[in-house]
Amino acid sequence: MTDPEQLRASRARLAARALADRRRFERALHDGVQQDLIALSVRLQLLDAAGADELRAELHGALDRVRAVAADLYPPLLDARGLVDSLRTLAPVESESFGPEPPRETAAAIYFACRAAVEEGGAAAFRLRRRGAELLVELDGSVELPQHARDLAEAAGGSVSADGTRTTVAFPVSS
Repeated sequence: MTDPEQLRASRARLAARALADRRRFERALHDGVQQDLIALSVRLQLLDAAGADELRAELHGALDRVRAVAADLYPPLLDARGLVDSLRTLAPVESESFGPEPPRETAAAIYFACRAAVEEGGAAAFRLRRRGAELLVELDGSVELPQHARDLAEAAGGSVSADGTRTTVAFPVSS
C-alpha cells in the first residue's frame, strides 16, 4: 500500500470509529438517560410525599449516568488535573517528569489511545517519559495496541513501535 493509500485508509478508520463512538453515545443518551428522565417526569406528576425519597434516588442515578456519558466523551480530569492524573483513572502510571503538559490535542490522543489499550488491548499499566522532543508512552510488550489507538497516535503526529518486550507510542512535544 502506498503512503496516500495508507493515509486514506487511516482516515477512513478514524472516521468510522468516530461515527461508531457517536452512535454509541447517542444510544446511551437515548436508551438510558432520556428514558430515565421521562420516567421521572411521569412520576413527578403522580408524586406523593412518601415517594419523594425514591424519586430523589432515581434522579441521582440518572445524573450519575449523565456524568458517566460525559466523561466517556472527554475526561474532565484531563483539563483540570493533567495527563498523568487522567491516565491514573485507567491504570497505574509510572511517570518521570516530562516538562509542561502536552497540547490538549496531544494529551487527548494519548489518553484515548491508552484507554483503548486498557479496554481492548489488556494494558495494565503505563510508563511516561520524555526523550528529546518526544513524550513516550510505554506498554508491556504483551499488550496488543488496537488499530484505532494506532490511528489516533498517528493522527496526532505520533508513531508506534514494538520490540517484543514493550510497545512504545512516541508523541512529538515541544522541547
